[in-house]
Amino acid sequence: MHEIVSAVLSEDASPQDFAGLRLPESYLGAVLREEDVSMFEGMASADKDPRKSLQVRDVPVPQPAAGEALVAVMASSVNYNTVWSAIFEPLPTFSFLKRYGRLSPASARHDLPYHVIGSDLAGVVLRTGPGVSRWQPGDRVVAHCLSVELESADGHGDTMLDPEQRIWGFETNFGGLAQVALVKSNQLMPKAEHLSWEEAAAPGLVNSTAYRQLVSRNGAGMKQGDNVLIWGASGGLGSYATQLALAGGANPVCVVSSDRKAEICRTMGAEAIIDRSAEDYRFWKDGHTQDPKEWKRFGKRIRELTGGEDVDIVFEHPGRETFGASVYVTRKGGTIVTCASTSGHHHEYDNRYLWMSLKRIVGSHFANYREAWEANRLVAKGRIHPTLSKVYSLQDTGQAAYDVHRNLHQGKVGVLCLAPEEGLGVRDQELRARHADAINRFREGQAH
Repeated sequence: MHEIVSAVLSEDASPQDFAGLRLPESYLGAVLREEDVSMFEGMASADKDPRKSLQVRDVPVPQPAAGEALVAVMASSVNYNTVWSAIFEPLPTFSFLKRYGRLSPASARHDLPYHVIGSDLAGVVLRTGPGVSRWQPGDRVVAHCLSVELESADGHGDTMLDPEQRIWGFETNFGGLAQVALVKSNQLMPKAEHLSWEEAAAPGLVNSTAYRQLVSRNGAGMKQGDNVLIWGASGGLGSYATQLALAGGANPVCVVSSDRKAEICRTMGAEAIIDRSAEDYRFWKDGHTQDPKEWKRFGKRIRELTGGEDVDIVFEHPGRETFGASVYVTRKGGTIVTCASTSGHHHEYDNRYLWMSLKRIVGSHFANYREAWEANRLVAKGRIHPTLSKVYSLQDTGQAAYDVHRNLHQGKVGVLCLAPEEGLGVRDQELRARHADAINRFREGQAH
């Protein structure tokens, strides 16, 4: 690994130099073990501790098959699917690996008693498999997490509809929270050269998800002037939705849970902000009954901030806790677009407010290659910025996942993999200088 890191840090190693590097037989990765899947049985989700299930272990280096690339991972980041994987919810990821393993001899490599997780990376291509011509060793890349086979016609209008669509590092093995990762070559995109490795690794999954959900015609199709309600507007997903809304000429109505998070939204340029904790919105009377009076109070507060207008789009991801309110406050003919259910998968809402007001609920899941590419292009141009707050070492991935699980973080939590320290990998200093404040907006201190 030392030779690989030296080549990356040298800044003048050629593609031939990278192609000539000797690959190690093994690498360190953040691993879940199949034998541990029952370790949290009987515990509430909130009490499950990723620090106990995630282990950093030495595992064999896989060889790239046709259409694949092996990448030296300089940095990665933690997403909610990292947490779900580590607490074995909604079910252990080994069921995904087994299903994928039955597909072909190449996919059988993923069916292992351990799972290297992680759905983001920034790094350098080391090897490519047969049939790869767009990328070569030495290319500085980030990866999006859509893994597809594209052998079915269903996926050729929108690759997210491919029957064999999977999320890399969650439903496949050899993910990005590791020193080395295996990806399909059509997951790769150019690294933003004004960002460090850890900064470049942060936007991938969440920025692409927010782009499809909010901007794409496959999601809400946001336009200039739209009022957009964004739950968790300073979080890992919502912080990108807020930036995309502002960059696209929309008016984000940012829902947050503290003064600190409200201030972050203001620094991004948002003006309409609701601190749901300070205003004490309680959408559920108890575990079984919602409170429509609170929906109405929430809707009134939104109209106070928008000059009397209801929201055109609701950017939904909390799920059960907020979904009834989201449907209620959307304007007639508006859209509720949902990509997750971090507070619970079983949503309840009053259908009268949906059908009689001609509202739409749109399901949105990650992004296709084109959407991910466009989202990454905005990052590379300095229009959308990483929301990195903390950076941990690979050895402390469990703690990083714990932070996200317990909502102790702002924005995104990064992980250094092969990068020996923060701040490396920047080539475009001029563009970085123009956006330095925005790049560092979420930072809370030095690496752990």
